[in-house]
Formats: sequence, C-alpha cells, structure tokens
Amino acid sequence: MYPEEMVKPMRAELSDAGFEELYTAGAVENAIAKPGTTLVVVNSVCGCAARNARPGAKMSLDNSKKPDHMVTVFAGVDKEAVDAARGFMFPFPPSSPCLALFKDGELVHMLERHHIEGRPAELIAENLKDAYAEFC
Repeated sequence: MYPEEMVKPMRAELSDAGFEELYTAGAVENAIAKPGTTLVVVNSVCGCAARNARPGAKMSLDNSKKPDHMVTVFAGVDKEAVDAARGFMFPFPPSSPCLALFKDGELVHMLERHHIEGRPAELIAENLKDAYAEFC
C-alpha cells in the first residue's frame, strides 16, 4: 500500500477535474449501476498514469459528448474499490492504469495499460472521444 501523502496529488489531478473518488466496493457497484455512461479510471503511481492516462482522461472531457459520470479508484491504495472495479472489467486482466467506459452497467470500451504506456495523452484522449461519440 502506498502512503496517502504520496498519492494525494495524484488523486487530486482527477478529482479536481470532476472525477468522484471511490473507496469501497459498494461505491463502485453503485457508480457503475447508474443509468447512462460511466468512465472509470484505475489510477496508479506509475509514470504512464502521470504522463498519459490522467492527462488523457482529462483532455477527453474537452468534448461535446462525454460520460454522464466519472469515477476513479487508486491501485495500490483502495484495494476493495479496485478489486470491485476490476471485477466489472472481466474478461480483461487487471491493469494499472486503465480506463473503462460503461453504459447502463455494461462494459463497452476498455483501455488497458498496454494501450496507454508509451502513447501520448492526446492519442488516449482521442480514443476516449471516439468511444464517447459511439456510446454517450
């Protein structure tokens, strides 16, 4: 587990952009079950989360179409919430960071770590915007 002081600025990067932080399995279940679309970001301390995933997720919101709900869980810190989120992402293997779009509780788009690592934030944002155009 990472100390909270270490991850606080990494959490804030998404919460300041309007993402709701989730800490329990119940909160994850409730968020994904909401009608409409929900973007779930599994945040992490790794460089590709800082350089690619978080900026890409935030850039994707500069769009006419965007998810109805945006939530985040933090790998290596919020174990219960992360495990619950990953359960909804099956059959994809656990991945940190990752971004998943749900529509009416159903997984409709997934970006795993290997889609994020080494790719610029702008490309991740465009990928998400394409998913929003289709599902939101």
